[in-house]
Amino acid sequence: MDSPLAAISRYERDHGLPEQAINRAIRAAGDAGAWSRLERGELSLEAFLAPFEADCRACGVEVSGARLMRYIAEASRPRPAMLEALRRLRARGVRMAALTNNWVSEAPRGPHPVREHFDVFIESSVVGMRKPDPRIYELVCQELGVTPPRAAFLDDIGGNLKPARALGMATIKVTEPEGALRELSSLVGFDLAD
Repeated sequence: MDSPLAAISRYERDHGLPEQAINRAIRAAGDAGAWSRLERGELSLEAFLAPFEADCRACGVEVSGARLMRYIAEASRPRPAMLEALRRLRARGVRMAALTNNWVSEAPRGPHPVREHFDVFIESSVVGMRKPDPRIYELVCQELGVTPPRAAFLDDIGGNLKPARALGMATIKVTEPEGALRELSSLVGFDLAD
């Protein structure tokens, strides 16, 4: 999926906020903060908004939580190059898992747009853990039936890669699909992109 980081950056630019202000506020709030609680499923999206705005204000950042989440929702699209790579991996019999930090909403929504491409689909809000908690990576490996050294983990956030690497997984930071797919192609031994 497209990275929510780009949507957050766009929100910051559109609203005159310093670059990385929102991410700094999220990190400052830590595991007890609204963002972490949202991703662990402890808060619905609707219940998250006011505490998230308070977390941001505590760091001197004025944010409309609802507007920010709309930015993220509008930017959340599957990346065609990555979908093609998933098809090629599946054709070679490679088992795949998705590990996503996400949230629950009181509004009805359909299945995740890429769920069908994976053998295992782990959602933070369902299992009550979120990246970068090492236990969630262990859960993914357990569900896939592999040991961490037999797995590769791709993510757009460096802090989410560190625990996976510490467990022995190969890690790839996804800044753009093409570079990540070159790295993954090298790991699996066949081409995942044209």
